[in-house]
Amino acid sequence: MENHSQRLERMVDKIAKGAEIELRIDKLAFGGKALARVDGFVVFLDRAVPGQTVKALITRKKRNYAEAKVIETISQSPGYRPPVCPHFGVCGGCLWQDISYEEQLFWKKAHIAECLEHIAGAAEMDIKPVTASPEVFHYRNKMEFTFSDRRWLLAEELERDFDPRSLFGLGLHVRGLFDKVLNIDTCFLQSPDAGAILREVRQWTATSGLPAYSVRTHEGFWRFLVIREAKSTGQILVHLITSGHPGAAGAVDLLVEHLRSKFPRITTLIHSVSDKSSQVAVGDSSRVAFGPGYIEEALGELRFRISAHSFFQTNTLAALKLYETIGRLAGFEGPEKVWDLYCGTGSIGLYIASRVRSVIGIELVEEAVRDARENCLINNIGNCSFLGGDLKEVIGKASQMGRPDVVIVDPPRAGMHPKVVKSLLETLPERIIAVSCNPASLARDAALLLDAYDIREVQPIDLFPHTPHLECVVRFDRKN
Repeated sequence: MENHSQRLERMVDKIAKGAEIELRIDKLAFGGKALARVDGFVVFLDRAVPGQTVKALITRKKRNYAEAKVIETISQSPGYRPPVCPHFGVCGGCLWQDISYEEQLFWKKAHIAECLEHIAGAAEMDIKPVTASPEVFHYRNKMEFTFSDRRWLLAEELERDFDPRSLFGLGLHVRGLFDKVLNIDTCFLQSPDAGAILREVRQWTATSGLPAYSVRTHEGFWRFLVIREAKSTGQILVHLITSGHPGAAGAVDLLVEHLRSKFPRITTLIHSVSDKSSQVAVGDSSRVAFGPGYIEEALGELRFRISAHSFFQTNTLAALKLYETIGRLAGFEGPEKVWDLYCGTGSIGLYIASRVRSVIGIELVEEAVRDARENCLINNIGNCSFLGGDLKEVIGKASQMGRPDVVIVDPPRAGMHPKVVKSLLETLPERIIAVSCNPASLARDAALLLDAYDIREVQPIDLFPHTPHLECVVRFDRKN
């Protein structure tokens, strides 16, 4: 009699690269792709919705799984929604715009549960329903766009003759391809005004006589455009990153004057220079080409100064819900001494400052530390102090200022450095409030803390509609 492994092996033989196969979509896997099974054999698909039956083309086959693309939808899912963006499917900005928002929240909660169970070993957690974003379109206050000397050409463009100069590109990366850039004319993640600025910058720079940067040759001038928009005040910061060039400042200044005449909402423009080969929208040196060099955003009654390189939550309205959740889970009573680790511009620490004795924030980016200190002055807050430097090295200095009762930690996507976790386990604050935009790294950090801490509550909050990303707040209580 044929056993399971033999049956699976027979199915694997049938699922060959180039084969067409009918699949029923079971779920959305962590990371955003859809998942189907054929007698237990896993097939991952892009642009598919749970509940659909599709005809798919196998594009890649491995020992334990295959990858496929949908070539026909045989029956539709009740969770499907027609995407509103004309660039959906090619652009990598939104992966889930064809899925109802309610369905998105369901799968985001499921992914949190899977990561905590399988990575941290924390099964049967009481995970609260995901707090929805107040806005699901035009919610982002920051977008990064990349210049390219060889933009992605759509199928209809390849069918006709085109001017080689039209290869100049400024837009978002093609779905799944870090080195390919798609010109976009509209984007439902940013505001219409930001979209208009993007189009104007692309048109002006394409005829500037200076080339876009090439990721192949590492030559060229125009590299990145970053648009930051304060949702409460309406102020806009434009950040241009170029390579070094004798005429760099002059070229950018001409563009500045052009943009100022077209867009009165632009209140400041920063020019940064980077000659590094890595494709990161950060400058080695910066100058303020126009305006004060920052914009101001409001959260509740507080006002925050945000510079070009400072971190600030990208969904302003949902960030307010995030900070309210942090305050609720921390259970502040008044006498607590708090550490705010990876604090950025200090927004979390300043938001909870009136409810605690003191806050010490630590942040690597010096520009953000300057903003945090200035934000204290702007808001007349006197019980917060901020330390600049690498957290794993500076945390010892914070320890000399007294043991914290509560630690709030909001690390980058990779999670906490092991030395930071070690310091927390040596310091042993009464409570740790962990904030994370990556369920996998959150679960990994949780696994390291669970010998000394219990998970009290898990509250997911959606700051990133139409993407697989999710913010999550977890309260850890020290074991007696």
